[in-house]
Amino acid sequence: MSVEQFGYRQELSRSLSFTDLLIYGLIFMVPIAPFGIFGSVYNGSGGMVALAYVVGMIAMMFTALSYAQMVKAFPMAGSVYSYAGRGIAPPVGFLAGWVILLDYVLVPGLLYLVASVAMNSLVPLPVWLWLIIFVVLNTVVNYLGIKMTARVNRVMLIAELIVLVVFLVVGLVALASGKGHGSIVSPLYNSATFSWSVVFGAVSIAVLSFLGFDGISMLAEESREEARQIGRAMVGALLLAGTLFVVQTWVASLLVPDPFALISNGDPDGTAFYDAARAAGGGWLAGLTALATAIAWGFANSLVAQAATSRLLYAMARDGQMPRFLARINDKHKVPANATLLVAGLSLVLGVYMANRDDGISLLSTLVNFGAMTAFLALHVAVVVHYVVRRGSRDWLRHLVVPVIGFLILLYVVINAKVAAQVLGFAWLGVGVLVLIVFYLTGRRPALSGLSTRETE
Repeated sequence: MSVEQFGYRQELSRSLSFTDLLIYGLIFMVPIAPFGIFGSVYNGSGGMVALAYVVGMIAMMFTALSYAQMVKAFPMAGSVYSYAGRGIAPPVGFLAGWVILLDYVLVPGLLYLVASVAMNSLVPLPVWLWLIIFVVLNTVVNYLGIKMTARVNRVMLIAELIVLVVFLVVGLVALASGKGHGSIVSPLYNSATFSWSVVFGAVSIAVLSFLGFDGISMLAEESREEARQIGRAMVGALLLAGTLFVVQTWVASLLVPDPFALISNGDPDGTAFYDAARAAGGGWLAGLTALATAIAWGFANSLVAQAATSRLLYAMARDGQMPRFLARINDKHKVPANATLLVAGLSLVLGVYMANRDDGISLLSTLVNFGAMTAFLALHVAVVVHYVVRRGSRDWLRHLVVPVIGFLILLYVVINAKVAAQVLGFAWLGVGVLVLIVFYLTGRRPALSGLSTRETE
């Protein structure tokens, strides 16, 4: 199916292969993502980090399967905005797009901030200067076109995997020589700390590592593959990244120098993984993993996050639900130029502002999670409405059981999110509702190209 069937022109360049999509998803999730939040997950899970990531992967798999169903029905940019808008109704799509903007607009700023703070500890340039360097570099790559972004993704993925292999080899050698602590199964199950409330509390943190597989759907109009391959790329990226997360955190958990202190006091400096690396191989391995984290978050991950965010803004703008100038495509590079530049500017301002707050990284993390989880709730509802209610599907497993289970899991995470995230998240949703009311009062009721009058109501 082509976008012309839905009333749009094919403006973006269809140049991405299945491998490009898979790599994009892996880079977005960051194969070494646990390096940066390992201590928080360890503390929150009572040391059962591997279990938290296993449960997190299973929880996100239900969402990936729902995405796979909707991208087959509507193979276009916009992700949840397009799926909820066409699967349920345009006003619901607008609110879903508005909520997931909280994720997509904030996540590049979060990534730039984490990376800039890390680089500041390695090379003492001001955090704001590192922010500018990362933002400018990524904006140039994204502006040069999706092919350039795909090439850079391949290089960055190989570099991240090399660092991960080095850590795992050195870590396993260290464990074999007796440097480990505790039982080999303790990262998966520890009878002294186990409870489902503890595990699911850690899952809400670990989920941050899995966010990004959904970004593959943003490239639906730039893929040269059939629509079902996009869904397969999402599921494949989630499985591969989840496996890497479990393996690396299992090894690191057994190498933590003082596990009891980490469970009791947390990881305020964010160095728990690097401490485990130091215990395994010395200062050089700790420095290598810290540097890899900074580059992966500040360049590779934020590069694809910026690309995904610009596609969401582009999709909403061409439907008149964002300022029209954001729908402008650069004729030479076939990218949403204005949207790309706007995301760069917002990321820079947000990163500099949050750098001056003691809780900047923590607050941004919880808001990003809240925005994504809330939007994913609408995705699961869209699967049921589109396939079961409208089309009368009797594929109960894929079109009812999977989305209902996925909905309930995400609802639990949203309900148990931090109060600050709930307050700010619902405030953002409230602003979206007000904008929607203004649309109706001014005769600009949300509508999507190709839908009948009945479907837009």
